[in-house]
Amino acid sequence: MTTDDATPNIPSKRGSSALQMGPRKKVSTSDPLVSHGRHFGRTVFALCNYPSLLTNGILRLEQLEDAPLEDFSAEEQREHRVFEQLLDSYPGLLERLKNGSEEDILHVGELIGKGASGARGDDTKTLKSAVLDWISPKGEAIQPPLHRNSKIDRGFNHELTGFLLCPAGLDWNDSQTKADLRSGEMLVCGDQWPIFLYAHQTYDPDDPWCGLLRSHLLVSAYKHVFMSPSSVEKEPKATRSGNARLHGMKSATIASIAYIATQVRFALSSSSVFSRTDTATDSETFYHSLLDLLEDPDESSEVDELLMWWNRQVFPTSSAAKRPVTANSALSKIRQKRLALKQILNPNIVSS
Repeated sequence: MTTDDATPNIPSKRGSSALQMGPRKKVSTSDPLVSHGRHFGRTVFALCNYPSLLTNGILRLEQLEDAPLEDFSAEEQREHRVFEQLLDSYPGLLERLKNGSEEDILHVGELIGKGASGARGDDTKTLKSAVLDWISPKGEAIQPPLHRNSKIDRGFNHELTGFLLCPAGLDWNDSQTKADLRSGEMLVCGDQWPIFLYAHQTYDPDDPWCGLLRSHLLVSAYKHVFMSPSSVEKEPKATRSGNARLHGMKSATIASIAYIATQVRFALSSSSVFSRTDTATDSETFYHSLLDLLEDPDESSEVDELLMWWNRQVFPTSSAAKRPVTANSALSKIRQKRLALKQILNPNIVSS
């Protein structure tokens, strides 16, 4: 899944969305921002035009002095949240941008974009082959065989990948549905989520949250990218420095889950090159649609449960993976008593 990052002109007014991809521009300079861009793209926002993100963000900071963020469009609000997350994740970046020239701002964006697009390309390359191991029937070979270095037979062209990519709610075993998907008569939009996103490839139309983004295939891909390829089937060695450890990542993020889902969906497809205009994959719409759900405040309870589940799968020793203390257990009683004593000594302490 190769992506492209553009170098825009500095906007004099609200610019076009930076949360879209533009034409490719190569950057050869080595900088810590390249490494930071690799991790930021995987865990915060993957499909992004970073030079535009920075130029729009700096301009918007000035505009926010006269108007609240709520006055901006939903797309601009999301873009600014991504911009703020980027600033928070890299100390000194805001000062560097404010004190730099227009060329400096564009160059910083290009460096971050180089890292993000490089990581996407690396992950696409390794997952193209690895995904075949994870979808193979246990103890059997895929029939007919799928080639590791070619994707032409994947997608709806193959019985196995076609089943996994079939939109939830449709029946892949229905001959007419299968024929329409294979012929292109039935186009699949990015917001029609494939069945592989669901645990055990089971979708309940009465409870569409049930099992969503909890499939074994997704967990395998997540471990492959963030921990190490060897961690998919066994615990990673303590000395192994995977991407998560290299960047101090101790818990899953909603964007990282959406990123992995997008990568797996592309790996299963027959498309060989990622493109915004590729209606066969529509990867950008797919990624955005997942974020739309996972960032929706009305879905916060389900999303919190989802993140807890992911942290147990991938980061079991992190505090984010710990379950709440069971009510009325000995541990909860001890903590309640300790809190009561603290409140006697300091009445300002509030129970959580």
